[in-house]
Amino acid sequence: APTSSPPLSMMLRSLLVFIVVAFLPFIYAAPCIVTSFASVANAVATCEEIVLSTFSVPGGSTLDLTKLKSGASVSLNGTITFGYKEWVGPLMSVAGSGITFKGPGTLDGQGALYWDGQGGNGGKTKPKFFYAHNVKSSTFTDFTILNSPVQALSINGASDVIFSHITINDKAGDVKDLGHNTDGFDVGSSTNITITQCTVYNQDDCFAVNSGNDISFTHNFCSGGHGISVGSVGGHSDNVVKGVHVDSCNVTDSQNGLRIKTNYNTTGSVSDVTWNNILLTNIQEYGIVIRQDYLNGGPTGKPTNGVPVTQLTATNVVGSVGSSAIPVFILCGKGSCSDWTWSAIKVQE
Repeated sequence: APTSSPPLSMMLRSLLVFIVVAFLPFIYAAPCIVTSFASVANAVATCEEIVLSTFSVPGGSTLDLTKLKSGASVSLNGTITFGYKEWVGPLMSVAGSGITFKGPGTLDGQGALYWDGQGGNGGKTKPKFFYAHNVKSSTFTDFTILNSPVQALSINGASDVIFSHITINDKAGDVKDLGHNTDGFDVGSSTNITITQCTVYNQDDCFAVNSGNDISFTHNFCSGGHGISVGSVGGHSDNVVKGVHVDSCNVTDSQNGLRIKTNYNTTGSVSDVTWNNILLTNIQEYGIVIRQDYLNGGPTGKPTNGVPVTQLTATNVVGSVGSSAIPVFILCGKGSCSDWTWSAIKVQE
């Protein structure tokens, strides 16, 4: 008897299965799982989804993620340990557009191998840790930076970037006061940056913005360092700070609470700074300090007026300072501090 042809429906189903199987690799590309430093460059060059597992980075080398594909996703799932070598760094660098960098892993800079109480002012040459430079429309969330040799996270030339749920933990640097210049978040020449729900334990500025506009620092916790700062401003390539909004933050066991500092005999401007709902606890030197007399990183006692500080709004800043501390200290140049609005300020011993 003649063999009958299979039904058309069966043929169509078979064709559909063939098409799905043939093109599945193009529809979904599995993430590139990185288990060694040697395989990082290839993953960056070829993959849109990268998973960083546990591995070590040789001393003197940068974990380089500056050539990520647009829209790439990087998941830090393990612990990356950076080997010891005296050099300037950075230990890690990320750049690109539409980047998602997420945890919950840890970056361990082994700061204790470098800490000598001198930070970037002498002693061992210490590498800066994490550069988020030239990053656009991206997010960084849910990871830990541990034991940074000096400055932890530098944000420069960035725009439309959110940093959230990041922990910077340099508590170990408190031992014998060896940790120094371990800034948390340093922002320069950037626009529309949000840092929120982060925790910083360190021995220098928790957050500092030296230039840029529309910078938000909200719902963060700072402990052990120099507090929340604008400046120092003046004498750099970019000397304009406009639109810094600090809201709902706690600063505890720190040298200062809130600070604005500008450099002696320089030019620039600081405007539209807002401090709102700030709790200060056990501040050791100044609860609020604004001074325009910095020279070579320290105060001179002689303010100049080349960097005006205007449109400063402070609301509901409360808390305590130590018995030898000053609740509020202001030292402005002639006519260079104006259009300030303060209300519900209660900082006391």
